[in-house]
Amino acid sequence: MSISNFPHELSPDLRNNLDSLGYLEMTPIQKSSLPSILKGQDLIAQAKTGSGKTVAFGIGLISRLDPSLYQVQALILCPTRELAEQVSKEIRRLARHIPNIKLLTLCGGTPIRPQYESLQRPAHIIVGTPGRIQKHIDKATLNLDYINTLILDEADRMLDMGFYDDILKIINLTPKNRQTLLFSATYPEGIKAISTRFQKNPIEIKVEITHRDNPIEELFFKISAATRSKNLVTLLKHYHPESCVIFCNTKIQCAEVAEVLAKKGLPALVLNGDLEQKERDKVLLLFTNQSCPILIATDVAARGLDIKDLQCVINYEIAFDPEVYIHRIGRTGRAGKQGLALNLYTAADSERIKAIEVYQQHRVTSLDITTLQAAKDTELLAPKVTLCIAAGRKHKIRPGDILGALTGTAGIAAQYIGKIDIGEQQSFVAIDRELATQAVSQLAEGTIKGRKFKVWKVR
Repeated sequence: MSISNFPHELSPDLRNNLDSLGYLEMTPIQKSSLPSILKGQDLIAQAKTGSGKTVAFGIGLISRLDPSLYQVQALILCPTRELAEQVSKEIRRLARHIPNIKLLTLCGGTPIRPQYESLQRPAHIIVGTPGRIQKHIDKATLNLDYINTLILDEADRMLDMGFYDDILKIINLTPKNRQTLLFSATYPEGIKAISTRFQKNPIEIKVEITHRDNPIEELFFKISAATRSKNLVTLLKHYHPESCVIFCNTKIQCAEVAEVLAKKGLPALVLNGDLEQKERDKVLLLFTNQSCPILIATDVAARGLDIKDLQCVINYEIAFDPEVYIHRIGRTGRAGKQGLALNLYTAADSERIKAIEVYQQHRVTSLDITTLQAAKDTELLAPKVTLCIAAGRKHKIRPGDILGALTGTAGIAAQYIGKIDIGEQQSFVAIDRELATQAVSQLAEGTIKGRKFKVWKVR
């Protein structure tokens, strides 16, 4: 079945690829923006994470690519490494029907020397953070003379993080006849200044996605401050989520919550701004692989976090700003799936609750937490275990090689195998918990691409 509601001017190969990826219907931002993007017009769009904007601008930049020209033709700037990597993965999927397309992700927090080596043969598409892109420009390792599409993704957050000057320098080095697409959740003065200065008669699009349109059940529980941690445990044992992000207002609070949950035998990972990038990556990998059911995070640490199939968000304490509250709960209920947002508040939070009601234009639903009962099985066990294989891109390993080894040598059905992430020297694969020991044993005894590699459980 073809995707009839995507623009007909897309190539048959691209339309077939979209079909194979399961994109059966365009989201509101795609419907509103794609016609202008495909005409080569500049665009300023107000859209949030999870709206489908990556597919919109990805389709546009792919349609303008010349695969035979090995120069950087599209540049996507993102506020964080996590978002840049998510965007890169999506663009690779969208472009997989075009042979020999090269995409590089250039972000801080990773060694720069391998990036220098990769840039010796220019990529078609670059996705990166402004600081690292500017560093490559300063070192003359990145040439932007052939850019035809420039995209600023979550531009307001880039400004919040102090990237304004870097963004201006980067844009000034791109051709003036480029297409510039600017996506931002809000329109601060800095965004307006960039648009006025660098865009040509941009089409303005605003797509409001309210949480009434998304199936998120929002429940508020009035408690006393002294019983907050006890009430958190009550929520977890009653709702028993397979995946849950608990938002705290401070990193000290994150540590305290983790300690409380550990004493109760509830496994949790902590994401805070003090983590080194390598450790941060590991935490996110284990959580998104469904190897740990609970992630505790601050808003700062969770920037760029995009987790599919997140069952539940818990606000351990109500955010100071209603927009932050909306951003938090928007991590659940993606792609039309049912989401759950649980909120603990005290009498001192009354003004924050009113601000949320005004912002959402409806009253919140408040329940008595004493009426909740723990599920019969109160143990929160992650459904999967993550395995590490001492082989990666340097060993020419691809996801299909690992999948083949598991379904062949290890004899594990594909339905029990989760995410496969390939790194430079190591790869990670999520396996159903009941089959993890078998998978480790048989992978260690067998081979991947004819070679033996060390395999172990991470969590």
